[in-house]
This record gives sequence, structure tokens and C-alpha cells, in this order.
Amino acid sequence: MAADPNPNQRSKGTIRNVRDFWARVTEGLKMGQLWGEFKSEARSSYGLYSKDVDWDAIGREKSKFKKIIFAAWGLFQAMLMKLSPARRVLLILALVLIAISPQIHSNGGDTGFEGLGAIILFILLALELADRVTMKRDLEIAREIQQWLVPARAPEIPGMDIAFATRPQNTVAGDYYDAFLRPLPANGASKPSLLIAVADVAGKSVPAALLMATFQASLRALAATTASLDEIVAGLERYARAHSLEGLRFTTAFLAEINPDTRGMTYVNCGHNDPILRRASGVIERLSTGGPPLGLPVFTDNELPYISGRTELMPGDLLFVFTDGVVEAVNETGEEFREERLLGSLNTTTGSAADVLSRVMTDVNNFVGYARQHDDITALVLRVTA
Repeated sequence: MAADPNPNQRSKGTIRNVRDFWARVTEGLKMGQLWGEFKSEARSSYGLYSKDVDWDAIGREKSKFKKIIFAAWGLFQAMLMKLSPARRVLLILALVLIAISPQIHSNGGDTGFEGLGAIILFILLALELADRVTMKRDLEIAREIQQWLVPARAPEIPGMDIAFATRPQNTVAGDYYDAFLRPLPANGASKPSLLIAVADVAGKSVPAALLMATFQASLRALAATTASLDEIVAGLERYARAHSLEGLRFTTAFLAEINPDTRGMTYVNCGHNDPILRRASGVIERLSTGGPPLGLPVFTDNELPYISGRTELMPGDLLFVFTDGVVEAVNETGEEFREERLLGSLNTTTGSAADVLSRVMTDVNNFVGYARQHDDITALVLRVTA
């Protein structure tokens, strides 16, 4: 048989193929990044399963060894019950086959039970991955639809610079942002007013995203009329109260209407994080006037407790509206980002609205590190340029 004329070339080709495969698997992440991501996912999974464990009963055990055994058993049962009944049986069967195989070998037997158990585990993994891929595809479609409901770019208004960004905890989010010119000018105005909104539906993922879609539709429908901002808020409150599952799915929101001619701004804060208005002089104002979250079942149409605030925007002013996911972002030690750090980011940033937004999001990312995001993050920046 003839010798391989290019053994070094074949070896280099093999190494290159292995590197390419590893690059696809890791998506270019380094080992430290992979380990950080794994730790974050492991903590998140532990939090999911540990909710179903009776830790009080385990804590009453005096033996430390029994506590460990019962804790492991409790976590195993919690994981097991997340599967369908058929998959639970397959998992138990696979573990039994793997457990008894060494005993049979030690008694002189020669079986392939451990291999069969491994095959069953692989089949279970394939089934779970198939479910995950199908769900992910459906969620991606839902995300595309949700992206249609929010503006892809800010409206162009002379003297105003607007930027916004959102980062869902999952594929879809319960946060909402919007900035658009109303179709009809208000009484006495020469041009349509600018309406900005940032809202946060209680809860996460699909249920919150569905309610967010109905909130967007209601806001757009009301804004297309000649209704004042107070009337818009009253309409949103009535709708939210009728569809909030007795207050379980309430919505916090900040809505503001700006007259492009005078730069006068009317706003209502519905239980939302107080937006930050940084004046050109550096003075910080918080916009808290308004009322409770939308959808709480303790009010009637005759006692809506919302009042509107008014202020005037001046050249150089910066308005920063955000959801609680920004200030409540946590790092690996469980520490929150908090408003002190947010104010620090805003006070040390100049430039366009996009520059300010980018700086804040970068600071949040650097603070969080590899910790898993636990809430949707949304922010809107409006800078008055002239």
C-alpha cells in the first residue's frame, strides 16, 4: 500500500475541521464566557426546580446526610414532574438500567443495559430538544409580530432627538414603547402633537406579551381620536381593568404628549418608575404625577385617581423613560443596578439620544456580566436639541 504523500497536510486539515466544528458549537465564545453562561443557566434551572421542593420539611431533619439525600430526591422529583408521563417512565427506566448494569457485571454477567440506558437518555434529550425547537420557532414568529407593534425608528421631529431600545428576558416581552405623531392636531395647535409611551405589563413572556399587544392597539385607537391625554388614560384604565384578571395582570405606564410648537409636555405616570428629566443645567427632576397602575380592580369609572402633570422642555434637556428591568438588573452576586448607577451613567454621558441610550445599556451589561436576565429591559431617550 502506498504511503500517504501528504500526512502533514491531512493532519492540518483535520485540525482545521475540528476548530471549525468547535467554533460552531461555541459560537466563538471563550472558555471563561462559556463557564459564566453555564453557571447562570444552572442557577436559573435550580431556581425553577427548587420552587417545587418542600424545603421546610427537609429543614426539620436533624441529620445532615438525610437533608442532602432528601434535597436531591426532591429536586429529582421536581425535574421528573416537568416531563410528560411517558417521558417520566423512560427516564426512570434509563436510570434503572444504568444503575443495575454494574451489579450484573460484578456477578459475572455481560449485558448491554448501560448502553441501552444511555440510548434511552439520548432519545429523551432528542425529544426535549424537538419540543424546544418547535416552541422557539413559534416564539420567534410571535417576536416578529411583536416587533411590528413597536416603531422600528423614531419619528423625525425638528429640535428633538429620540432613541429607544428593548431587550426581552425571553423571546417575547411584556414591555412596550412607542413614539408617534397623533393623526389629528389638538385644539389650538398648528400641527399634530408627539405622543410617547413606555409601559410594563405585570408578568413575563407570552401572557404579558399578549396583553402588551392589546395595550398597544388600545393606545393607538384612542390616540387617533381628538381625545385629550387624560381621556386616553381613562380609556386605557377601563380596558385594562376589564382584562387584568382581577388585577393580576396590571400595567404600569408613562404617557406624555408634547406640543412641537411650544415644547410643553403633559404627562401621566400610571404607577411606573419615575422618568428622569435632566435639565440642561444638570438639575434632575422626577416625573411622578399620575396615579396607580392601570387595571387595578379597586376603582370605578367615577373615581379614576389620575391627574396629569405639566412641564416645558428646553434646549439641552434630556428625558429618560425606563422600565424596572433597568434598575433591577442583578449581577452574579444578586446586587441590583439601582437608580444611583443609572443617574451616574446619565450624568457622565453627552451626545445624541442614541449615544446616551448606548451608554446606559452598556453600563447595565457590564454590571450584570454573565448573570441571567430576569426581567425585560426597555428605555426611551428624548433629547431637546434646539
